[in-house]
Amino acid sequence: MTPGIVVALHTLGSRLEFNPHIHMLVTMGGVTPDGKWKTYDYFPYSRLRKQWQTVVLKLIRRTLSTRAKKIVQPLLQEAYANNPDGFYVNAPKRSHTDVKGLLAYIGRYMKRGPIALHRIIMFDEEVVTFSYQDKRDGEWKAETLPVDTFIGRLVRHIPDKQFKMIRHYGLYSRRIKTIMKKVVKTFQREAKKVLINAREMIKPKGWRERIKKSFDKDPLKCSECGNVMVFRGIAVRKNNRLHVQFANNEEAKNYINREIDRMESKTYEYQKKEATRKAIEKHRTNWDKIEKDIRERDRQLYLSSVQGNRSDS
Repeated sequence: MTPGIVVALHTLGSRLEFNPHIHMLVTMGGVTPDGKWKTYDYFPYSRLRKQWQTVVLKLIRRTLSTRAKKIVQPLLQEAYANNPDGFYVNAPKRSHTDVKGLLAYIGRYMKRGPIALHRIIMFDEEVVTFSYQDKRDGEWKAETLPVDTFIGRLVRHIPDKQFKMIRHYGLYSRRIKTIMKKVVKTFQREAKKVLINAREMIKPKGWRERIKKSFDKDPLKCSECGNVMVFRGIAVRKNNRLHVQFANNEEAKNYINREIDRMESKTYEYQKKEATRKAIEKHRTNWDKIEKDIRERDRQLYLSSVQGNRSDS
């Protein structure tokens, strides 16, 4: 299986010391010999450390002359013996990897010089004081160096002419990049279809869909005209009058204000009619009482006259 790898070489540490190391971006998958994409999420980092150690030491031996090799050989054997688990590899879990932050970190070192200007605290033409972060305890500290020493630390990190600080391997190499682009595009297209279908399946249904499924009725469809109702905004009552709290746009706001005016006018007409009805009802009640009192008075008068006539007889 062939993955895609981007490698960036860094030669310095936080104190501008010579500390060569590489940063790698590796695809979580690769292309099999029969041209199919295979995804993986496991990487044997313990094996990577030992492999990295073996490759580095062999590369040093291969580039040395016979005389230099005799001098360096004890140091190489010591480096191998003192690191039984292999050379150091910082391999964070994928879920904890900030890819954008890592790209920004690598890009800064590829684009600018070995040290940012804001880290230089003082320069008096004889010494330079700069800040650095100690990787052992994470604290920021300061170091003062003679100017010549400081310049020496800087210039040794200038790469040779035409030397490539960033290299591409596997799927990203120029040799097979054109072919691999087609393979990866095909895979991405198929993966996107599967992802979209999966999202649709697990996507929670909204209240409208749930009501339609349960009652076979669209709650947003007007039962009178059949048109679908659309949310335009919200009106709330404040100081005994409706006000627009939210509207989608200016047109919606004007529409809601017109509806408020219409409803307020209808409310006013209703209140006016209701007040008239109550007044009529009140006066009618008073009139009925007056009529009742008159009838009662007439009845009493009639009874009095009848009793008087009987007495005269």
